[in-house]
Amino acid sequence: MSNKLTQQEINNKVWAACDTFRGTIDATQYKDYILTMLFIKYISDVNKEKRADYMKKYNGDLERVERAMKHERFKVPENCSFDYLYENRNADNLGELINIALENIEDANRSKLEKVFRNIDYNSEANLGQTKDRNRRLKNLLTDFVELDLRPSNLEGNDVIGDSYEYLIANFASDAGKKAGEFYTPAQVSILLAKLVEPKAGNRVCDPTCGSGSLLLKVADEIGSKNVALNGQELNGSTWALARMNMFLHEMDNAHIEWGDTLNNPLLRENDALMKFDIVVANPPFSLDKWGAENATADRYNRFHRGVPPKSKGDYAFLTHMIETLNEHGKAGVVLPHGVLFRGSSEGKIRKQLIEENLLKAVIGLPANLFYGTGIPACILIFDKNKGDNTDVLFIDASKEFENAKNQNKLTDANIEKIVNTYKNWESVDKYSYVATLDEIKENDYNLNIPRYVDTFEEEEPVDIKATQEEIAALKAKIAEVETQMEKYLTELGF
Repeated sequence: MSNKLTQQEINNKVWAACDTFRGTIDATQYKDYILTMLFIKYISDVNKEKRADYMKKYNGDLERVERAMKHERFKVPENCSFDYLYENRNADNLGELINIALENIEDANRSKLEKVFRNIDYNSEANLGQTKDRNRRLKNLLTDFVELDLRPSNLEGNDVIGDSYEYLIANFASDAGKKAGEFYTPAQVSILLAKLVEPKAGNRVCDPTCGSGSLLLKVADEIGSKNVALNGQELNGSTWALARMNMFLHEMDNAHIEWGDTLNNPLLRENDALMKFDIVVANPPFSLDKWGAENATADRYNRFHRGVPPKSKGDYAFLTHMIETLNEHGKAGVVLPHGVLFRGSSEGKIRKQLIEENLLKAVIGLPANLFYGTGIPACILIFDKNKGDNTDVLFIDASKEFENAKNQNKLTDANIEKIVNTYKNWESVDKYSYVATLDEIKENDYNLNIPRYVDTFEEEEPVDIKATQEEIAALKAKIAEVETQMEKYLTELGF
């Protein structure tokens, strides 16, 4: 029987470590301290095991050991390892020691970790309290983590630590309320989107609003191979850092994740032009206000040639950016609010042109309350630059098929399978899906509202009027009987 550490065991231990911060600071903040420390513990344990292996291999020859360690994935300088921090857990300046260790680890791994730890401060009085309280919390955190042996030889599989990281991010999202949508897309939605865009080995994939990177990783999982080029951009600095660490823990060291504003300063570029991709996926912030419309007409990449979206709703700004970064056979999948399907004005003009360019392939309505931070229902739009002569668009209404969970609804594996099979089979299913022709969409004035195409009306059971009248009469007689009895009791009581 294996005594190796399972993902569930790591999940339980690290989730328990969160008690150090619960009730002290918001989940959107303490997630950064927990997840960064888990990352440091992992690379420290990996290096410790590698060093021990080389010491054995080279019979304790330190020079050869050090030479070999320079070629490892990560370098952990002296006095920067988790073990060193734990040994100094009683230091008066513990937060400062952790910050110094992070800075030195970053410097030693500049090509991989540059700026990754710049947004986290373990010596922050504002977040972690005054010195005494701060030291106590950090000491407890180190003590909780020291029990975890994350050496690769002690883990049950290569993906255990990366999957535990994803588990933690998902749980932090459930605790973080409205802000959770900024860094995490629910796993089942990511899986669905990854299946719908049908990625293949060797693809270049992008998420222009990548959050913590979970959607990109689900696309890689769908391919089932490390032979994929993952690219992303994220506006929030601490979330960008999580994405970088998340990639490394899933052994996607070559992932290219940029930090910045995709709409106003796209950083995924090639030869001074926007980088092109086989697959682009995203769950951008819904109807983003003040997204940069005032600069759109002068956009150096001409992304808004179909029109400038409203300044108070950035949905089509993200969408047109995605379309412009597809290569000649690329596919895009994006999660957006239903308003993009029918709103008029500049959005209506952009929508019409996208349809006339034969880029839209499918519109899929999702259940309400799937996403963190909003209960509104959303939809998935699939675009394909290689539709050929097929000008039809598939509409799927999956809004009524879900599982009720505690805080939000959830797509089951069966729900996902039904959507994907309907999409792949390209079929009309009564009350569920419809393949609409371009002429039908034109007749609807390019309005893509799903009920215009998928009839989900359910006829009610015919009412038996005679039986209903008899039931009403019986109820009235019963009420009269109860009132008579009540008057009798009141009289007896002297009222």
